[in-house]
Amino acid sequence: MPPNLPLDLSEKSIWVAGETGMVGRAVLRALENEEGNIISAPHSVLDLTNQQQTYEWLGANKPNIIIMAAAKVGGIGANMAEPAAFLHENLAMAQNVIHGAFQADVGKLLYLGSSCIYPKIAEQPIKEETLLTGALEPTNEGYALAKIAGLKLCQFYREQHGCDYISAMPTNLYGSYDNFDAEKSHVIPAMILKFHQAKINGDKEVVLWGTGMPLREFLYVDDLAQGLIHLLKNYSDSSPVNMGSGQEISILDLAQMIKNIVGFEGGIKFDSSKPDGTSRKLLDNSKINDLGWGAETQLEYGLRQVYEWYISQSSASLAA
Repeated sequence: MPPNLPLDLSEKSIWVAGETGMVGRAVLRALENEEGNIISAPHSVLDLTNQQQTYEWLGANKPNIIIMAAAKVGGIGANMAEPAAFLHENLAMAQNVIHGAFQADVGKLLYLGSSCIYPKIAEQPIKEETLLTGALEPTNEGYALAKIAGLKLCQFYREQHGCDYISAMPTNLYGSYDNFDAEKSHVIPAMILKFHQAKINGDKEVVLWGTGMPLREFLYVDDLAQGLIHLLKNYSDSSPVNMGSGQEISILDLAQMIKNIVGFEGGIKFDSSKPDGTSRKLLDNSKINDLGWGAETQLEYGLRQVYEWYISQSSASLAA
């Protein structure tokens, strides 16, 4: 049976799967305020797509708690170029970690999905009950299917075996240690990189994908991490929990905001021959808000923090 809530994390062994990624690093920062024992297993030590290796590691280390933040992630371009890889790798990691946790008798597991699991056309803001009521957005269908499978695995292990496995569905994330690649990254790091390089090069304009019209909700990764710890302590149910900021912005306005933060003085041009993705994707965050958590970081402030981090990393690389 699931434990009494709130869950006490002190003296528990906690494994953050995906610890070297943007989300994993933020969760580790959040856990510094707790008294749990952190178990480390970076990708260089453990390949989560390898079933035998994952099962053996979990059997040997037997963490009390798992936060499943490991994933193959990317923007529209990357998802369209490698749909098989996004489905295969994320499906393999979810299956290996979740079933491996069951075999190792892990007490609690928190699985991270994504807001892309919801139908392309959905009533806004999107409630958790909207899952599987319509067709997915084609540009990231592989990733979404893998995340849905992981969510369902958590539900079914709870239903069949009484496992205390829960799922969180974050909106679009941004923060330090993101992947900065003009073609493969998510929208915010891709824009930061493009505007920064254009400023350095003295370019007259930056060309961005799509029309600029879609609306997006963004959540600062350190806000997410605090929310995940809160959820871990205070939630035990089969239904996934949305996690977002509750605020949305058009891609055009986002581009203008990042342009101003970076200090690029040229123009912005949108290439409408490139896909937009879904037109709107705002989460209904009432469930997590009712549990006592809400995002605190305003988008412009968070973007400035990320740009400062990016500049510091770039300067460190040049110095090296």
